[in-house]
Amino acid sequence: MIRIIAVGLVWNEREELLLCKMPADRGVFPGQWGLPGGGIEPGETMIAALQRELWEELGIQVDQVRPALFKDGHYEKRLPDGSRQPMYLIFLVFHCRAINEQLHLNEEFSECRWVNEVDWNSLDLNRETVDTLLQLKGMSGTNAGDIN
Repeated sequence: MIRIIAVGLVWNEREELLLCKMPADRGVFPGQWGLPGGGIEPGETMIAALQRELWEELGIQVDQVRPALFKDGHYEKRLPDGSRQPMYLIFLVFHCRAINEQLHLNEEFSECRWVNEVDWNSLDLNRETVDTLLQLKGMSGTNAGDIN
């Protein structure tokens, strides 16, 4: 199965990054923290998919959406019924600015929070989120707090 995922590096006015924790029983990175996002549906643009996913999962709106990087890989997704499904995922990562910061979680995540670089280093981040933050830090030539 191939899935294209729009992912948000969502920043607030205090330059904090939005990170979300997957439930322990589902997802590609169960029980770990990562960036929010979701699959692009047929007929949907990348940006429209990102905006829809952020609204559906977290109740937030974003603007100033701009490409950051893309990446891909083979993963195993844990489904709510306990089964596992191999997947090839393509991640399209975008910087964006939150218009509103009040979060309203649906069942996709068990927790979410706005964090600065010191705080995100203390969370159990999934390997792709760590890699994304390191790549962006390397691209900027500055510290990770300046990548937005």
